[in-house]
Amino acid sequence: MVTIGVLAIPELKLMSLSAMAVFQVANNVAGEPFYDLHLISEAGGPVQTNAGFAVMTEPPGEAAFDTLIVGATTSAGADSPVLLVFVRRVAGQARRVASFCRGSFVLAEAGFLAGRQVTAHWRDNAELAARFPDLRVRTDQLYVRDGTIWTSAGMTASVDMALALVEDDLGPGAAREVARRMLLDRRRSGGQPQASDLLDLEPKSDRIQRAFTFARGHLRESLSVTRLADAARLSPRQFNRAVQAEFGLSPAKVIERLRADAARVLLVRSRHSLDVVAMESGFADRERMRRAFLRIYGQTPQEIRQGLLRDRHAA
Repeated sequence: MVTIGVLAIPELKLMSLSAMAVFQVANNVAGEPFYDLHLISEAGGPVQTNAGFAVMTEPPGEAAFDTLIVGATTSAGADSPVLLVFVRRVAGQARRVASFCRGSFVLAEAGFLAGRQVTAHWRDNAELAARFPDLRVRTDQLYVRDGTIWTSAGMTASVDMALALVEDDLGPGAAREVARRMLLDRRRSGGQPQASDLLDLEPKSDRIQRAFTFARGHLRESLSVTRLADAARLSPRQFNRAVQAEFGLSPAKVIERLRADAARVLLVRSRHSLDVVAMESGFADRERMRRAFLRIYGQTPQEIRQGLLRDRHAA
């Protein structure tokens, strides 16, 4: 039997409980109690959720867990020295260690993620990378496995990672059946991107918005700072400063991300070759597109497409 402890930290996000349901359904699929589930906390007893009510937890005592998962939380629990000592003790005895959403901050503070590839919700990844520069933060993946360490983004990505853990234990057939019983459309791979935060971004400045609306319609063309500044009706110097203030990126980096987002959509929705995808999204060639994908998504276009194909085959 695989014993799973899900660590509840005050202001626990309910997504953590939703993801626990994956293991409960897996027990039904297996026809026996393959997983022994425990919702734990430092002292046991009620733990407040971010929904305004409390959930009951167990004290871990001296129990050893095969898998420890740090639940998602809205609090700054990682700042608690007592919590960190607790996590180091419990996680240090586990075969696998995982986190949902901002739980990765707790694992990082406890020292379990040093040098690892990790992820969190896209809104938190920049903070994660800034606070822990030794981490290799995958900014646009649903979940990441690095050896025995698993980290996920928020909401439904936690369910996706839980399904991946079931696949790791019981095989792809069991994971597919769990997804089917939970009425999920399909089981998504970790390599699928999180939602784009650039294509939907609304700049505060109408002029900057005008420039990048123009850029999205002309990605196949040369988009110099001068040309974008003309579209914004600003001088190149003014435009460059304004873009840095809006996005924290140079105009060239914003264009690269827009092109990468456009290429990713083509990878998902079309069967075009990588050469055609590169051309249609404005990259000079597939090699430049590959380098951009590695910088932004941590994966090559081919790896992202292969992950999507595996998902469709498994659905």
